[in-house]
Amino acid sequence: MDEKRDLLTPGEWRVMECLWMGPKTLMELVRTLKDSAGWAKSTVTTMVRRMEEKGLIGYETAGRAKVFRPLLAREDAAAAETDSLLERAFHGSVGLLVSSLVERSSLSQADIEELYSILDRAEEGGLQ
Repeated sequence: MDEKRDLLTPGEWRVMECLWMGPKTLMELVRTLKDSAGWAKSTVTTMVRRMEEKGLIGYETAGRAKVFRPLLAREDAAAAETDSLLERAFHGSVGLLVSSLVERSSLSQADIEELYSILDRAEEGGLQ
């Protein structure tokens, strides 16, 4: 997932969120996505097939059912999205991103303390 075209679509994120919670059969996905997104069985089936073709999910056969699981880690998907946002919206500048968050006053005291902790670890060479 190094290129923009490899970012997950909003629909793919929905399916991945279900699978990151644990493997599911197609019918379990259908029930979950019908409740949360209003998707029909055909929509879920199409999405799962496409995601399988893209190598985002895989399956194992359990009896007559396929049990789907993610082949893409949440952390890898989040990293690709973060990199894309940083490049598109802030021209690669972490400073501009943080400045935007601060200016909008959306940082809580806990957020600020967490940022200090992250920066301290980075300064000590604890982050890569």
